[in-house]
Amino acid sequence: MPQLGETVTEGTVARWYKNVGDAVKADETLFDVETDKVNTEIPAPVSGVLAEILVEEGVTAKVGVRLAVIRESGPAPRPAVGAPSALTAAPVTAAVAATPDRPLSTDSSGPVRSLDKLGTHDRLSPVVRKLIAEHGLDPGAITGTGRDGRVTREDVLAHVAQRGAAPSAARTQEPAPYMTAGSGTETVPLNSVRRRTAEHMAKAWASVPHVLQAVEVDFHKVEQARRVAGEEWKRREGFSLTYLPFIVRAVSIALGKFPHLNATFAGDHLVVHRRVNLGIAVDLNFEGLVVPVLKDVPLKSLPQIAREANDLVQRARANRLKSDEMTEGTYTISNNGAFGTLMTAPIINWPQVAVLSTDAIQKKPVVIESEGRDAITVRPVGVLAQCFDHRAVDGAYAAAFLREVKTIIETRNWLQALQA
Repeated sequence: MPQLGETVTEGTVARWYKNVGDAVKADETLFDVETDKVNTEIPAPVSGVLAEILVEEGVTAKVGVRLAVIRESGPAPRPAVGAPSALTAAPVTAAVAATPDRPLSTDSSGPVRSLDKLGTHDRLSPVVRKLIAEHGLDPGAITGTGRDGRVTREDVLAHVAQRGAAPSAARTQEPAPYMTAGSGTETVPLNSVRRRTAEHMAKAWASVPHVLQAVEVDFHKVEQARRVAGEEWKRREGFSLTYLPFIVRAVSIALGKFPHLNATFAGDHLVVHRRVNLGIAVDLNFEGLVVPVLKDVPLKSLPQIAREANDLVQRARANRLKSDEMTEGTYTISNNGAFGTLMTAPIINWPQVAVLSTDAIQKKPVVIESEGRDAITVRPVGVLAQCFDHRAVDGAYAAAFLREVKTIIETRNWLQALQA
């Protein structure tokens, strides 16, 4: 089991792409791993033949546990019909935690229990269970094409399509209420992303003294650049030029002047990071969130930031992030503005010491002072709200950082920056 993040200690094998006896090529996708941060395709480290699978789909294993064996040379005949497979014959020496989502059991002296003896529901991977629950399906009515007749994600989507329902319909609708008329309450189990996010957020909230500060920012110059260059940008790049890359650029510059916010708290000292790696919180259609990391932001131009941020967001929502794209974050930005929020007090992505929320940018009357006289005009205005760890810095330091971000956004020549 690979290390898929700084704080990740375990992962769930969501899918094997090969069967025992199949040939594999180096860097070819071998299996999927699901963690609280990301679903990741893991490539084969070498070419050869898949000789053993030691941890089956749906099982959660600690980082470092051996999952499979690839024989780099020599024949590896497929198991004969009725003969014990490598799964049932090979012992697992590392402990695997057992929960309702982890159907295999092992001890220090016995082999892994065969999945063939488990019920249909127990043999479903977490991804498949989630899809079945979303569409209200009976797993027994779905024909499985996976190993040993197991139901795969593709089987579920094909079954839904045959019923005439769009596979993504459940994701695009409003979340269904958990309380239904006449039925009391409904127990909704947390998926692995939500469960581990809950654990991480609870730990951060309980251990970090959060302080909230916020400033109103006039995005007039940013809007000018978007109005002049936005249409050509979308035609050339294939996606809209949002406010986010401008904010990311401004935050990266300001962190260079206030490095103690680009840090992690470690007991009696701060670890101040020289690299500015900004995490961008991405919502997964109300099913959880992940935080891919845009690395070395000060070294990138505004167009580079826009392209890379859009790429990370799109691949996060498609579950196509690489494991190293979730690590080494030094500061986090949470973007809630699309939902029209006025101000959000985000929870710090511990052990980082600060997080910034970007909320809705709306037209508002603003007082402009010119030549000693005040005038009222309409400008695009939004709130930037930062929560910081009061053990790491004091209010004056954090407020000065927010003022610097505000000044950069309001005064920089963003149209020129887009042409860099």
